Amino acid sequence: MPFADVPIPSWSVNERPRERLFSGGAGHLADAELLALLLGSGVRTVDGTHSAVSIGRMLLAEFVTLRRLSRRDVREWMHVSGVGQAGAARLASAFEIGRRVASEPVGDRPAIRCPSDVAALLGPGLRDLDREEFWVLHLSTAGEVTYRERASQGGLSASIVEPRLVFRSALLQGAAAVICAHNHPSGNPEPSADDLAVTRQLVEAGRVVGIPMRDHVIIAGDGFTSLAERGVV
Repeated sequence: MPFADVPIPSWSVNERPRERLFSGGAGHLADAELLALLLGSGVRTVDGTHSAVSIGRMLLAEFVTLRRLSRRDVREWMHVSGVGQAGAARLASAFEIGRRVASEPVGDRPAIRCPSDVAALLGPGLRDLDREEFWVLHLSTAGEVTYRERASQGGLSASIVEPRLVFRSALLQGAAAVICAHNHPSGNPEPSADDLAVTRQLVEAGRVVGIPMRDHVIIAGDGFTSLAERGVV
């Protein structure tokens, strides 16, 4: 493989990372070549011309391995000549995609048919917490959970979430509907005045953006309360 600091289009076709990927698969590429494909292109700097592969090699020289590179702050990558904001953003996106794929349970798209399904899905992780957490489930048109995210966590105010925190990713990811849930560390499943106010605000926001909010489930101890069953949603 030529590692001279010349633009990759000048290399022979069989040596270019993209062509090697298509001919032999991504597993045959060196770490520097994978980074080169993420970076997209080389640059001309005051130190001369750097091919995308040579920039990848400089990243590895600085951070040693892909694993260590992935765990460093995005701003640190930008100190490597030729990476820049655009390259750092592409690297961060790729590493985050890999993290999410690795942490996603295989075949985990449970269907939500009733509030007890929400409690069964989120309850084990919320019941014993000494802080409040507010979670959002994204649903498909078939009522299956396509994504889940924690919108806030902390003290009693954690359940007072802004609509943009609930619906931003739902809009970006094409959710057909959302269900919200949060816990009461006190063990009392009864909704507070703030819980009711936030729920009504989220229902209205869902109408505005076209993504219905199906329910808001409060989990406390072994019990739960569905605000849809209470007629609030």
